[in-house]
Amino acid sequence: MKNLNIIACLLAALVLSTSCEKDYLDTKPTSETATSTIFETTAGAALAVNGLNKLTTMQYLGSQGFNGEGTIKMYYGNYPGNYFSVNLPGWASVINSQYHENITSIYLYYPWYYYYRIIGNANAIILNIDNATGPQSEKDFIKAQALTYRAYCYFMLSQLYCERWKDSNNGASKGLVLRLDASTGDMPLSTLAEVYQQVYADLDQAIALYTSSGLNRTGNYEMNKDVAYAVYARAAITRQDYTKAKTMAANARANYPLMTNAMYKAGFYSPNQEWIWSCWGSSEETLYFYSYFAYIAYNSSASAVRTYPKCISKELFEKIPSTDIRKSLFLDPTGYTYNTSTGVASTALKTRAFQLFPNLYSTATVYAYMQFKIAAADLPGVGHLNNFRSAEMYLIGAEAEYFLNNPTGAQNLLIELNKTSGRDPSYTCTKTGQALLDEIKLYRAIELWGEGFDWFDLKRWGDSVQRKNFASGGNFVATLDVTIQPNEANKWTWMIPQRETDYNKAIK
Repeated sequence: MKNLNIIACLLAALVLSTSCEKDYLDTKPTSETATSTIFETTAGAALAVNGLNKLTTMQYLGSQGFNGEGTIKMYYGNYPGNYFSVNLPGWASVINSQYHENITSIYLYYPWYYYYRIIGNANAIILNIDNATGPQSEKDFIKAQALTYRAYCYFMLSQLYCERWKDSNNGASKGLVLRLDASTGDMPLSTLAEVYQQVYADLDQAIALYTSSGLNRTGNYEMNKDVAYAVYARAAITRQDYTKAKTMAANARANYPLMTNAMYKAGFYSPNQEWIWSCWGSSEETLYFYSYFAYIAYNSSASAVRTYPKCISKELFEKIPSTDIRKSLFLDPTGYTYNTSTGVASTALKTRAFQLFPNLYSTATVYAYMQFKIAAADLPGVGHLNNFRSAEMYLIGAEAEYFLNNPTGAQNLLIELNKTSGRDPSYTCTKTGQALLDEIKLYRAIELWGEGFDWFDLKRWGDSVQRKNFASGGNFVATLDVTIQPNEANKWTWMIPQRETDYNKAIK
């Protein structure tokens, strides 16, 4: 991180931000632009904020697999969890969490590099916007957006590189390097408690500035006050701050009604009424075969999908009620045969898949339990990438209510999410105690499948990864049939990368 050139990164973000708005092309050539020029006006600073979103969908580190936020969801959230099955035995070291202590691994380094790059750019905006020419309302809104980005990135880093809150001695364990300015010198790790204090402080300030600005965003890919509430809710539930989580989750979902069943089945590639914040996706600027959707969208032409489609675990699929529309988004092999070593569908089951989903790519390999939840808007892998939905806020609220000893409140939120929304007209919930918590966990797994939550949820709860192969009643290939306990794999904590400690001598 010490050798990060903040201004160069900021300029790169500005250049690449043009896909979001056509008039962003009307800027000075980067060779003639300096930091003072960028922040001369609020209009220039707004471009810098737009560049932050573009940083979430860029290719990184010269590796085709690192594509911004999508990689965090896929490699760090989906792959190593319980419920995301894919026939990739060659990826066992990633999927089975074997890189947590490999301080030279690019997989250990990537999230650190990616999120600190965004933080560095956000810091530049926060530090310079007050001196820009323009209305105070615009200054407030721009600073609020940059603060929200910084809070989000520090929170995401904490989930990966810090111990779970329940193991942290109330936050006394090691945290992160909290850079809040343009410095790149030696700086020690803060505590985890200090990291959360900063996340909360950034979000409190952002919410106040959003309010004072009186402005709102023009597109779902931009930050606004609702996004700050959503980040706050996710951070608070992870910190086990249940009162704060309940309040912020309610605030975040207030303006985002749950999507209809038709919207739910539309492919999760375009913002709808439920989406709180997403990353921009466009056919005019795409990472082609290296985008998130080229790794997961069932209709993608990319070999990563055609050869290795992504599947729900058999065990989770079988827990979804038959009356639930979410069950129809996975290929049910009941009444058909498939290879019980790999999951590859028989000819009859493959034919059935193409009948149900005719936009499957013509040469796609079909697997039992493969997903049809996430599609691409254009080939090979174009789409807007969702980061927060109001459904997650209902689930955060339910979990908070449970731990605040209000089972009725938790039950009502689950009913609203599942029955009132129409996802499962037959749903009801009268469970209490551990059974109610298990119900909340189950519906997080069902509702948020494939969206990058699985491993993060298991870590914060202190639950185990427990996968089964076909012979044991699951649908994971043999090398991925593992159990990982909470105290294993360095307590699920990624170590600080050597590329940081080589330059930052204050880290011990």
